[in-house]
Amino acid sequence: MSESVYRVTEVIGTSPESWEAAARNAVETAANTVRDLRVAEATRFDVTVEDGKVASYRVRLDISFKYESGD
Repeated sequence: MSESVYRVTEVIGTSPESWEAAARNAVETAANTVRDLRVAEATRFDVTVEDGKVASYRVRLDISFKYESGD
């Protein structure tokens, strides 16, 4: 079994539609600059409220990616 090292970092996605869309936005945006994403764990959900109505959904994700070997 080969040894691996992973980093976990937090990202926050937003969407006016849903938490699922907010999570998708966060993962797809992170994937543009980080290679080899492995897992995204939703750790917190919240909404912004304007005039007594939900204006947008926010989801906080811990994403993990694998470090590349320097070999």
